[in-house]
Amino acid sequence: MKVIRIVKVAFQNIAHNKLRSILTMIGLIIGIASVIVLVGISNGSNQNVSSQVQSLGADILTVNITSSQTKTYNLDYTDMKDIAKLDNINSAAPYKNVQATVSRDTTEAANSSIIATDDNYLNIRNVGLAEGRTISIIDIENNSKVCIIGDTIASTLFGLAEPVGQTIKLNGDPYAVIGVLAAQGTSMGTNSDNQVLIPITTAKYLGVDSKITSLYAKVKDKDIINSSENVIGTYLMNKGISSDYYTVSSQTNMLNTMSSINDTLTALLVGVASISLVVGGIGVMNVMLVSVTERTKEVGVRKSLGARRMDILFQFLIEALVLSLLGGIIGIGAGIMFGNLSTMLNYTFIPTQNSIIVSFTSSAVIGLIFGIFPAYRAGCLNPIDALRQE
Repeated sequence: MKVIRIVKVAFQNIAHNKLRSILTMIGLIIGIASVIVLVGISNGSNQNVSSQVQSLGADILTVNITSSQTKTYNLDYTDMKDIAKLDNINSAAPYKNVQATVSRDTTEAANSSIIATDDNYLNIRNVGLAEGRTISIIDIENNSKVCIIGDTIASTLFGLAEPVGQTIKLNGDPYAVIGVLAAQGTSMGTNSDNQVLIPITTAKYLGVDSKITSLYAKVKDKDIINSSENVIGTYLMNKGISSDYYTVSSQTNMLNTMSSINDTLTALLVGVASISLVVGGIGVMNVMLVSVTERTKEVGVRKSLGARRMDILFQFLIEALVLSLLGGIIGIGAGIMFGNLSTMLNYTFIPTQNSIIVSFTSSAVIGLIFGIFPAYRAGCLNPIDALRQE
C-alpha cells in the first residue's frame, strides 16, 4: 500500500511539471527508439540476405582459381566430368564472364552481362526457362553460336515478339536465341534478367579462351557440404594447383560472413545510439537534483513528522524510475512506429522481442543508476536545515 502511494505521488509530481518531464525523457526516447529501429532493420537485412543466399542454393559450392606471377592455373572442360564423379558431388558447371555488346538491329541492351557456361548451369543455379531449351552438349562440342537471354533483355530487344528462333548480335556477330530465362529479378547484386548465356566453347569468338578458372558444383547432400569442399580441394591439389591459388566456398560461408559483418555494423550503430541513453540518464539525474532542491522544505516537514531516510530516498528513487520507465515505454512505441515507417523506404523492419526487453530493462537501470545520487542527497538532508529553506 505504501509503495502504491509513493508511485501515485511520483506520477503527480511528473504531471505537475509536464514540460520539464517531457524534455527529460526525450534523450531516453530517442536512444531507445534508435536501438529498436537499428536492431529491427538489421534483423530484416539479415533475413533478406539469408533468403537470397538460400535462393542461390544451399547445396552449391563456388570454386575460383587464380594464378601466380610465374604460373597460370586453370582447368579444362573435361575436368567438369571428373569433378561431378567426386564423393557427394552431383554435377559441375564452369562459368566465365564475357564482355560484349548485346544488340538487335539498332536496339542495344544496356547493362547486360554475358556468361559462358554449359548444359548444367541452369540446373545447378536453380534457374528455370520461360521458353525454349537449355544449352546442349552438342552446342558445346560444335562451338555453336547460340544463346539464352534474360527476361529484361528479351523485352528490350523483342518487345512482344517471340524471341526463340530469332537472332541477336554479340559484338556484331549473330547468335540464335534458343531460350528465355524465367524472370527472377535481382539477387545478391546479380540481375539474372539482364544475363545472356552462351556455350563455354563459343566464348573464343568473343576473345575469351575456354580455360576454366571458375565453376559451380552441386552437392548431393548439403548437410556434409563442408567435407565436399575438402574433396574438391584435394582434386585441385592433385591437378597441381596450390591451395594458395584456389578457393572453395559455399553459400553458407557467404551467409555467415555477411551476417558477421552486418552484426558488427549493427553493434557499432547501436553503441552510438546508446550514447543518447547516457545523455538521457544524465538529464534524469539533473532534473531529480533540481526536484530535490525545490522540495527541500517538503523533505524537512516529512522528516520532522517521522519519515526515515530510507523513506525519502525511496520516494525520489521511485520518481526517477517512473520517469525513466515512461520514457522507455514511449521510446519503444516510437521505435516500432518509425521502424514500420522505414518499410516505405524499402527497408525490412523486423523488431525482436529481445531488443524490446533490453530497451525496457535499460530504461529501468538508467532510472535506478542516475536516480540514486539525487535520492541519496534528499535522504541525507538535515530536517532542521531543510525546514529553514525558503
